[in-house]
Amino acid sequence: MNRTRIAWAVCAGVVIASLGLAGCEGMTRRQQNTAAGAAIGGVAGSVLTGGSTTGTLGGAAIGGVIGSQKP
Repeated sequence: MNRTRIAWAVCAGVVIASLGLAGCEGMTRRQQNTAAGAAIGGVAGSVLTGGSTTGTLGGAAIGGVIGSQKP
């Protein structure tokens, strides 16, 4: 996978996450951190596994768990 494609995927993930979090005003801080962790983890999992569905879902799950641990 070339760097341009990776950079595009990361930028798209960040934009999607920030737009998604804009609608999270009524959520608690922990819920917001969980959603952000899942979004970032999903993008990272996708990039690291070359777009694999399993990698994306695994990354989202791990990112969500890590995000929920931050108070």
